[in-house]
Amino acid sequence: MAAPAVIHAPGPARRSAAAAAVPPWQAVSVSTLRDLAEEHTRLRPSDIDHLHRIAGDWQLLSDLSFADLLLWVPVDGEGTFLCVAQVRPTTAPTAYLDDQVGRIVGGPEVAHLEVAHRQGRIWREGDPVWYGDVPARHEAIPVRLRTAAGEAGEVIAVVGRDTNLSTARTPSQLELNYLTTADDLAQMIADGTFPPPRHPGETTSAPRVGDGLVRLDANGKVTYASPNAQSAYRRLGHASHLVGEDLAGLHRRLASDPLEGTDAANSVLAALRGDAPPRREIDARGATMLTRSLPLMPAGVPIGALVLVRDVTEVRRRDRALITKDATIREIHHRVKNNLQTVAALLRLQARRVTMPEARVALEESVRRVASIALVHETLSMSSDEAVEFDGIVDRVASAATEVAATEVSVGMRRRGSFGVLPAEIATSLVMVLNELLLNAVEHGFPPPGEDGAAAVRDEGGRPEVVVTAQRLRKQLHVSVADNGRGLPAEFDAERGANLGLQIVRALITGELRGSIELRNSAAGGTEAVLVVPLGKG
Repeated sequence: MAAPAVIHAPGPARRSAAAAAVPPWQAVSVSTLRDLAEEHTRLRPSDIDHLHRIAGDWQLLSDLSFADLLLWVPVDGEGTFLCVAQVRPTTAPTAYLDDQVGRIVGGPEVAHLEVAHRQGRIWREGDPVWYGDVPARHEAIPVRLRTAAGEAGEVIAVVGRDTNLSTARTPSQLELNYLTTADDLAQMIADGTFPPPRHPGETTSAPRVGDGLVRLDANGKVTYASPNAQSAYRRLGHASHLVGEDLAGLHRRLASDPLEGTDAANSVLAALRGDAPPRREIDARGATMLTRSLPLMPAGVPIGALVLVRDVTEVRRRDRALITKDATIREIHHRVKNNLQTVAALLRLQARRVTMPEARVALEESVRRVASIALVHETLSMSSDEAVEFDGIVDRVASAATEVAATEVSVGMRRRGSFGVLPAEIATSLVMVLNELLLNAVEHGFPPPGEDGAAAVRDEGGRPEVVVTAQRLRKQLHVSVADNGRGLPAEFDAERGANLGLQIVRALITGELRGSIELRNSAAGGTEAVLVVPLGKG
């Protein structure tokens, strides 16, 4: 990355490169904020956590300032700083076309950072500088982390606030209010009171400055409301101007739900007291508005609050539509499960009336196959998406296989490893495959008591056992169904076998699941079926 030409000048006019030496700098490999800080500084973990909180919430300050923010940390060596994070404003052009993260800079270029770091004050002196063809104004904000006693600690970093001056013009009322609020938040960073702690479950910085901004005085009265904020409140039913309104009282009056209105009002009052309450939503007249209240306490003095608002009516409408869709899908799975259970019950009744043993066995096998599919739909009916936790299904199928198998041998079942969460289209076919393999292992893997070889095929505990093993490797599911029985007969042909269950298994594995299956004698004795099923989309 080429170094931007940075030349300090007494005014916006540039001096030549010969008139001012460009300070040397170097770059390190770009990584995360934590990696850079741990590798190049002596900051404590609590210091780095605080810098992470700033980087997670400083888009607000950047947009209010119409400026780029760069987070600089001191490195070994007097007056040398490393840039560990950067954010560009969404409300103004950037001062930096190139990424600054990873730069280590020293000399006159960072003199303003050194002053803020050493003296612990916001630096706003100095003349404009040039980055290539872009004139910019430097500011430096010391970053403090408050101690356990609530006092301002030492300066651990510096936020550079660099404004692109190429589009400078007479500021509007909106811009003046933005800049005033930005200065208050900058002082709070220097005091160690910004950003506020994030509440559990809040993973986004929304609403943002452009969504809507309301500034309150110390009494909770509105002193300024941006046009977008005014529009959001009008959708809730407030037709007049916001300036001069008691915002907490307005929230109580507007909300359709009195409890919701009280919560939104208390959120504003908490910010006026210096707290940082969680975000609140207000519903009124079919519209929904998200609010975030922040205290304004420069130098520790409560002067009011900043309330960010966003009209989220369409977002909540889509959320409700998705919830309705999910509920409908779960209800469909529930009805499919009920229908399959009805089919299984009818087949079971028919099996009881059939006199031919072969027909009765065929109907009973069909009952088990239909019941295994019903298990998947039963699980999907209780899930919020089209995926199932498959371990529980396998355990239930294995238990059922030992109960209904036509054999005199008592066989134990055990699972090793985890199938994890599987998509519905994989789970439905895989449960049928495992059902067939488990029944085959139980019914055909072990000689009846008294038959030759019956006592030779047992586990350490002295009883027959079937083990299902699952493992995920490189976007594939590897499954084995192994028994400690008598193994495959010498004349066994997996490809040409007439067993209907194995035909179903091969068709599902190679067709629906796009996988592979191998039936073999295990080295430890018994039979092993090895499945490989791709989990990615084909």
